[in-house]
Amino acid sequence: MQLAVIEFARHCCGLEGANSTEFDEQTPHAVVGLITEWLDREGQLERRNSESDLGGTMRLGAQRCPVRADSLAHTIYGDWVNERHRHRYEVNNHYVGRMQAQGLVVSAKTPNEGLTEMIELPQSVHPWFVGVQFHPEFTSTPRDGHPLFIAFLRASLKAKSVKNVS
Repeated sequence: MQLAVIEFARHCCGLEGANSTEFDEQTPHAVVGLITEWLDREGQLERRNSESDLGGTMRLGAQRCPVRADSLAHTIYGDWVNERHRHRYEVNNHYVGRMQAQGLVVSAKTPNEGLTEMIELPQSVHPWFVGVQFHPEFTSTPRDGHPLFIAFLRASLKAKSVKNVS
C-alpha cells in the first residue's frame, strides 16, 4: 500500500519526488513516514523519531477498523476489518485529502488515530486495485485463503473470462 501511495502521489497528484522517509529522508513530499506520536492500546502516549530504538517502535497486532460502505473493501470485509500489523511507517495524513481529491479511495482508517488502513482505486479506473497497511498473509493458509486473496483471484478470473469472450 505504501508504494502505491507514493506512485499515486507522484503521478496523479503531481507531487514530484514524493516518497517515504524510509527511502529518502530529504523527500520534498513525505507521503509515508514514521508516526511520531500515537496512543498505545492502554491509552498511553508513545513517541518516536528516526533516532529512536526501533525495537519497540512498531505498530503490532490486530487492529479493528470500520470499512467505508461504498467501497470494494466493504464487499470483501463488510462493516469492519480486523487484521494484524507489523510496521513502523504510515501514510502521512497531511497528504490524504489531496490524494482523495484526485480519486484515491481511502476505504478504511483507524478509528482513533485516523491512520490509513486500506486504499483502492474506483472500479471505473481499475477493475480490482486494493492496497492494505496490514499483513493478510499472516492469517492465510493453503486450505483457508485470506478474503483479500480470494477476492483478487475471483476478480482475475472474471476479467479473464470477459477478455476471452470479447
